[in-house]
Amino acid sequence: MIEIEKAPPFATIQDLGWKTGRAIGLPRSGAMDPLMLGLANSLVGNPSGAAGIEWALGAGTLRTWEPCELVILGAGEVLVDGGPSDALHPVIPAQPGTRIEIKPRSDHRFLYVAVRGGVDVPSVMESRSTYLPGGFGGFEGRRLRSGDLVPVGPAVHAELGVSVHPRISAGPAGEDVQLRVTPGPQWERFDERARETLFEGRFMVSAASDRMGYRLDGPAIIAGVSATLPSEAACPGAIQIPDGGQPIVIMPDGPTVGGYPKIAVVVAADLRVLAQCLPGRGVKMSRID
Repeated sequence: MIEIEKAPPFATIQDLGWKTGRAIGLPRSGAMDPLMLGLANSLVGNPSGAAGIEWALGAGTLRTWEPCELVILGAGEVLVDGGPSDALHPVIPAQPGTRIEIKPRSDHRFLYVAVRGGVDVPSVMESRSTYLPGGFGGFEGRRLRSGDLVPVGPAVHAELGVSVHPRISAGPAGEDVQLRVTPGPQWERFDERARETLFEGRFMVSAASDRMGYRLDGPAIIAGVSATLPSEAACPGAIQIPDGGQPIVIMPDGPTVGGYPKIAVVVAADLRVLAQCLPGRGVKMSRID
C-alpha cells in the first residue's frame, strides 16, 4: 500500500488505456507519455502496460506502508527520507514508513511513479486508466487526493532494469518543440496560405490545455469553408481548426468524434512530446508523408 501523503495539483492512475470502446464513445485515454510510463515499468520488472501514477503540476509526497520497489521517472528531484535518491540506481527499495518527496522538472509536464507489481485498482474494460470526464476507472474515477491509500499488486518475477534512455524528448525548455504531422482528412479545405501558416508559423501551448486537448496560440489558420461540419470520427493527434483559427490538438482523453475540420494529424511518436509541453512552450510543425 502506498499513501498519497501530500497530493500534487494533478495526479491520476493510468496505464496504456483502452484498446477498444471507441465505437461507444470511449477514448483511448491512458498515459499522456506512454513511453515514459513503459520505461518506468521496465525498471521495476513490470509489463510496460502496468498501471502507475501519472503526476503533474507540482510537488508532493508519498509514504510506503509495506516493502516495495519504486521508480519515479521524469522528476526534477526525489528525496527519500529527506536525502537525495541515487541517480545511478533509479529503483528505490522502500521499507514500511519510507517517505518519498517528489519535485517536478521545469521542462516536463508529467512524471510517472511505477511500483513493482503495478497499481492494483479495479480493472474496467481491461484497463486501470482514469477517465475523468466520465468519472470512472483508476482510483474511484477521480484525481488522487492527500490521504488516499493506493493498493499495489503482487510483484512479478522479472529481472529489474538498471538504466533508462528515452529516445525522444521535448528538448531544453527554451527551445521550440518540433512536431511532425501528416495531412488530415480536411486538408483540401485549406488553401495554400492556411497551409503555409501551419508550417511556417510559431505556436505556443495555451494554458487552456488538458488531457482532452491542447490549444495552440498563434497565427490564425482559416479554412476556405465554414469550420462547422457533420461530426465524424476523430483520433488522438488530430489538429482541429475551429472558427477562430486557433488549432486544438486532440489528446488521449479527447472526443472520439468532432465537427471541426482537421487540417493535419500529429504522428503518434511525437504526440507524447507535445503532451510534456508546459503552457507557453513554443511549437513548430513540419510535414511528412
